[in-house]
Amino acid sequence: MLISGQGMSKRIILITGTPCVGKTSVARLLTSKLDALYLNLTELATRENLILGKDKKRDSIIVDENRVKQRINEIVEDCDGKDVIVDGHYAVDVVPETLVTFVFVLRRNPVELRKFMEQGGFSGQKLWENLASEILDVCLIDALNVHGEGKVCELDASGKSLEEVVDDILSILNRNKKCFVGVVDWLGKLEAEGLLDDFLKI
Repeated sequence: MLISGQGMSKRIILITGTPCVGKTSVARLLTSKLDALYLNLTELATRENLILGKDKKRDSIIVDENRVKQRINEIVEDCDGKDVIVDGHYAVDVVPETLVTFVFVLRRNPVELRKFMEQGGFSGQKLWENLASEILDVCLIDALNVHGEGKVCELDASGKSLEEVVDDILSILNRNKKCFVGVVDWLGKLEAEGLLDDFLKI
């Protein structure tokens, strides 16, 4: 199967990042702009029962990664010529590496992200774990470990509208903007502002 951004018809684009960073809103708007197929990993796993159980402590489902990977393979095979947008913070673990054209890792300033998380009902351990994951670049490192720097694009969504973030992605897809990593350093920023102990509690 030929899938690549180099003039081929079908691109597989992953939108990943810490919970509450804006993945789903960005992925849905990008999907409509590209007339693509949208895949939300949590919805897919829940709908098709590709789950191993529930993590009661974190109030989240435990996904059967092997079965999700297999299912995504099938969906991509059947998706004639359409781009596929995959939305999920573990997308790099379940979408076969050979299929992927680009991985966009959305980042958000932890001060802003904490507000979004609290509005989204995050609290206690779950809040601090996810904030730590953003501060320590966990999603970015995961993406780089699987795909290397060529395919991974880091985007700072802090203070930007949904349209601005999607425009940034489209500019990269259209080769008008460069894709690169090393955009943010939350650890250094929080430390410089004397806020690190207030945000890194894990």
